Amino acid sequence: MSDQGYAELLILNKKIDELIDKYGNLRTEINELKNENEVLRKDLQDRNEKIRELETKYERVKLSGALLGGGENAIEARKKITDLVREIDRCVALLNR
Repeated sequence: MSDQGYAELLILNKKIDELIDKYGNLRTEINELKNENEVLRKDLQDRNEKIRELETKYERVKLSGALLGGGENAIEARKKITDLVREIDRCVALLNR
């Protein structure tokens, strides 16, 4: 093998080693990003659940305040109660089928 061919082979081997090293680093980074993504998805899911709970509590507080107070809130509360009673009646009708 000529000196030039040997030098080219050494350069090629060095580049291959660099590529393998970069590949390993990228695989590690991908795994870290996947783990971070999973943690963030879980956090988002937890926060969405908390938001739903707070919205439910807010609606209850709003409804109870409307029942205690008068005026526009009372009208809204009565409408909400009427809607809930209708929904319950539909459910009972479905159960009786």
